[in-house]
Amino acid sequence: MKIAQIAPLYEPVPPRLYGGTERVVAYLSDALVELGHEVTLFAARGSGTKAHLIAVRDQAIRLDSATLKSDLAAHLAMLYEVKRRATQFDILHFHLDMLHMPVFEQYAQKCVTTLHGRLDIKDLAPVYERWPDFGLVSISDHQRQPLPTANWLATVPHGVPAMHYSVQKSGRAYLAFLGRISPEKGPEVAVRLAIRAGVPLKIAAKVDNVDLGYFETVMKPLLDHPLIEFMGEIGDTQKAEFLGNARALLFPIAWPEPFGLVMIEAMACGTPVIANNYGAVPEVLQAGLSGFIVNSEEQALAAIARVDQLDRRAVRAAFEERFTAHQMARAYLRVYADLLDSPRAVARLAVRSR
Repeated sequence: MKIAQIAPLYEPVPPRLYGGTERVVAYLSDALVELGHEVTLFAARGSGTKAHLIAVRDQAIRLDSATLKSDLAAHLAMLYEVKRRATQFDILHFHLDMLHMPVFEQYAQKCVTTLHGRLDIKDLAPVYERWPDFGLVSISDHQRQPLPTANWLATVPHGVPAMHYSVQKSGRAYLAFLGRISPEKGPEVAVRLAIRAGVPLKIAAKVDNVDLGYFETVMKPLLDHPLIEFMGEIGDTQKAEFLGNARALLFPIAWPEPFGLVMIEAMACGTPVIANNYGAVPEVLQAGLSGFIVNSEEQALAAIARVDQLDRRAVRAAFEERFTAHQMARAYLRVYADLLDSPRAVARLAVRSR
């Protein structure tokens, strides 16, 4: 199958540091190639992939030091390049939310659109009602709730390469927080929990410009404690050791998390996850096996005290059963095949072959 993967341009594919969507696109593209398919990746220059890379911007937007730049213009230029080559592919797989829909109406029946973000946002529903021919993929069932009547093709959970992570035999002296410093991610809750539990906490996290105020006023004063270590952003080369040597990953979110990639990264290291009961958390974690799902800080403290009772090999096995990159790729291949076998797609192909 000839497949185009169209990634956002904010980060390289995969990102050098923090970044979710582009990392998933990287893992999916490589896994599809490993499964024998012909994959073309449209992304920023500097991306690393087993697919054929078409670099549609000179560098990722976040790494570009230019003072004035337009992410909209960059993505529109990419869409022009994809459309110019659209007939070369069996499937066009977009990871850009709805940006491509007005441009690719004539190709809608071979387009797959994975939605990576939250969907409880004003103005989204009318867009997906306006372009109902575009098939959508959710990354969790919970993510769909704000758009129950959209053209959902499937739910495909994220996956990561199994060989990137392994169960560590040492460490476990600290709790870990990995992600973004933002109110919805709950880093201040993680700090409170670590201090109350008397366990060191290492925070490896990005601070976006939009969250600088929160970091300065809420988080920074909390970091001046002997149990707390703020490491800043880390990349993939550090992530396995960081997560693998942790006693547990704290995931004290306070928002409808669409998936939570860091949870399965921790599981791949055999590290249990202690997560608040929001969003997709119950779809990812198996309570009492791969971690604990909690509804309060008191429950989280109790989970920290019990977490060493969990079998880290069982945590890794739970990851291998559901969340590898190859499992994700095979699920998408089923989506592609079903889409191409649909009556409308078959009729379209018949017309083209006359």
